[in-house]
Amino acid sequence: MLALRWCTVRKAPSLLARALTSMTNGFQSPPDMFEGHLPIHVNNVRSRLSAIVGASTNWSDHVQAMHERKDLHILLAKQQEDLPPRKMSDSYIEVILPLGSQPELREKYLNVHNSVRFGRILEDLDSLGVLICYTHTKHEASQRSPLSIVTALVDKIDLCKKVIYPDCDIKFTGNVSWVGKTSMEVKMHMLQAGLHDGTYSPVLDATFVMVARDPENKRSAFVNPLIPEGPEEEEIFRKGELNKIRRVDFSTASLLKMAPTAEERTIVHNIFLNTLDTRTVSFRSRVLPPNSVWMEDAKLKGLEICHPQERNIFNRIFGGFLMRKAFELGWATACSYGGSRPYVVAVDDIMFQRPVEIGSLLLLSAQVCYTEENYIQIRVHSEVYDSDTKEHKTTNVFHFTFMSEREVPQIVPKTYGESMLYLDGKRHFSATTKETGEVEKTIAAP
Repeated sequence: MLALRWCTVRKAPSLLARALTSMTNGFQSPPDMFEGHLPIHVNNVRSRLSAIVGASTNWSDHVQAMHERKDLHILLAKQQEDLPPRKMSDSYIEVILPLGSQPELREKYLNVHNSVRFGRILEDLDSLGVLICYTHTKHEASQRSPLSIVTALVDKIDLCKKVIYPDCDIKFTGNVSWVGKTSMEVKMHMLQAGLHDGTYSPVLDATFVMVARDPENKRSAFVNPLIPEGPEEEEIFRKGELNKIRRVDFSTASLLKMAPTAEERTIVHNIFLNTLDTRTVSFRSRVLPPNSVWMEDAKLKGLEICHPQERNIFNRIFGGFLMRKAFELGWATACSYGGSRPYVVAVDDIMFQRPVEIGSLLLLSAQVCYTEENYIQIRVHSEVYDSDTKEHKTTNVFHFTFMSEREVPQIVPKTYGESMLYLDGKRHFSATTKETGEVEKTIAAP
């Protein structure tokens, strides 16, 4: 059995783990650092963000509202040392999604399988992550923040439940766990109340990286330093540093920059040999092995017109919307490929390379890039098309790991470019299943 990253309490103790443990034991009081924090209704998260930024709720007023933000430049710190340090507890937030107690909310979150749409959860996580960072960087002299905080990266989301029920309350918790000069790592957790006793149990564990920009979102801006309190918080902060190093190393070794390793070259060559037509002496004659699918035949595409309805507080397309659309296309690709309902196991390494403007044509392409037993690794590439310049520009690359209900055909690359996609998918799959020890395969529905 493959070992999957487990999103409940880690072996290494942490203050956040104690908070989760406390909440999963019913409605007991969480640790002292979290006392006094009243839960926020999920519908109030976006309104709070709008108030912090000073964004207009009317699309027709957005130009004036953004123009007024220019005056906030005077509130920016010249150096990080000028900003007061913050504790992890300062940014801690709880958000309630009362699907059980407020049935009118269910329609938005319900899917055809009578479970919660995971794409909607991605939207809520993205908004919560930004609000947590604004809480960490709260400016005492002004209700409006001079910072433009945006999602730079979804580092990883680990799932630990097969079904998210549409009629039970959901709780999100999170806080800033690491801070650089202009960036912040946010740890978030999602729990759901039980069907019978209301006891909360973990559903997912998410790590996002946010960056701070100036009021006009043109240059980087300093954020408040984070001061860990005690050995447990120091360990959390140290892991944030290690995560940063890991991300740099992974990017440096990218197949878009570096040649495959010797082991990876052997894998590609063996696939090539396995697809040669033995009846001919030709490098061009290829034969598909049994129970296999050519990579070029395992993709789906989609198009979205980016309307103002999907804008964020900075009047660009909301990152959570992009994640939802990419996930749903990825899920459809996995469903089509595997022939049965797939379940998402993990989301990792979602890079937000450039913002998507209102009115853009967003092109999405989902590709099965690696398979192993009943696992399907999906890569979704998104780009915007400029009808004036006729140019295509990449905005995001998404990576999703799905598990099918039965073993799936092997995906087979034919060209060198497809082989690089295959190796990249294998790397992401290996990172997802790297955790040592055997754990239960538990996953979440789309």
